[in-house]
Amino acid sequence: MKGRQLTFTEAMVEALEFAFAEDDGVFLMGEDVGVMGGVAGQTRGLHARYGDERILDTPISEAAFFGLAAGAAQRGLRPVVELMRVDFAGVVMDQIYNYIAKIGYCTGGRRRVPMTIMTQVGNPLRQGAVHAQTLYGTFAHIPGLRLVAPATSHDAKGLLRAAIRCDDPVVFFFHSSLLAIPYGVGVEEWTAVPVAEDDYEIPLGVARTIRLGDDVTVVSMSHTVHDCLRAARRLAGDGISCDVVDLRTIVPLDVDHIVASVRRTGRLLVVDEDYAFAGLSAQIVASVLEAGVSLAVPPARVARAHVPIPYSLPLDDAVRPGVARIEAAARALVA
Repeated sequence: MKGRQLTFTEAMVEALEFAFAEDDGVFLMGEDVGVMGGVAGQTRGLHARYGDERILDTPISEAAFFGLAAGAAQRGLRPVVELMRVDFAGVVMDQIYNYIAKIGYCTGGRRRVPMTIMTQVGNPLRQGAVHAQTLYGTFAHIPGLRLVAPATSHDAKGLLRAAIRCDDPVVFFFHSSLLAIPYGVGVEEWTAVPVAEDDYEIPLGVARTIRLGDDVTVVSMSHTVHDCLRAARRLAGDGISCDVVDLRTIVPLDVDHIVASVRRTGRLLVVDEDYAFAGLSAQIVASVLEAGVSLAVPPARVARAHVPIPYSLPLDDAVRPGVARIEAAARALVA
C-alpha cells in the first residue's frame, strides 16, 4: 500500500477534527457518539478533546434531537447529527421530510439548514430486516436534501468535509462493510487510496471513473463499487472491458459523467444495494435514456430484490447484489 493509510472510520474522525477546528459552530450529537465514540468508532476521541459542549450524547429520541439540531442550524450553528442506522429513519422522518429538507424553500431562502446527517447502512453482519438496509432511494426522493455515499477512506474524509461546509442539509451514508478498509480480509489494491494529512474536500455532485473500459459502463456507489471492481477484474480475463463509475454523490447526481461514459461504451449496467423497485438504479437508467444515448442493448440493473431483507444467509445471498450477479449481468450485456 502506497501513501498514508487511514481506515474509513479514522478518515471520518479526521474530517470532523478539521471541521471542529475551523468553525466553533460545529457540534456533534447522537446516540453513543460521545464517551463511547460511536458504535463503529466513527467519533472516537472527540469527546475527550471537546467535551459535552460540542459532543452531545442524546437519549433514544431521534425526533427530538433532530428537531433541536434543525433549530440550532437556523440560529447560525452547524450541527452534525448521527442517525445510528438508516433503518431508524422512520421515527424521525417528519423532521427530515417536512422540515429540514423544506424550510429553505418555504422561507424563500431566508432560513438555511447547514446540517449534516451521518447514518450507517449495509448488512455485513446479516442482521435482518430492520438493521441492514441502505435506503438511498428513500432519501433521494426527498427534494431539498443532498446525499453522499463514499467508497474509500479518501473520499470519506473529503466528502464529509464538503458536507459540513454545505449550507444545505446533507445525508452522509457510511457503509458497515467499509469501516475497516483498507485493512482486513479481502483487501484489494483499490481500497488503499492514500489519505492526505492536510485538510481537503471533494465537491458534491462530482462522480469519478475508477476503472477505464470500452465494452460496458458499470455505475455504482459505496460498498458495491468494490464488488463492481472485483467483477471487472474477472471479466477482463475474458477480454470484457468495464468502465466503472463511482457516483460518490447521489444527489446531485452527476448525469453528465455517466452519460459521457455510456456514449462511449454503448452499454449500461447499474449496481445498487438498495431495492430495485422504484429505486436509484431506475432513476440512473431513466436519466441516461432521457439524454438520448444510443445503446447497443437495453440497459440492465443489479439491485436488491423488493422483499424485506432475510435473516437467513442463503436467502440474503439470493436477493442481494454481489460479484457473481454483477459479472453475469455484464456478460449478458456484452453477449
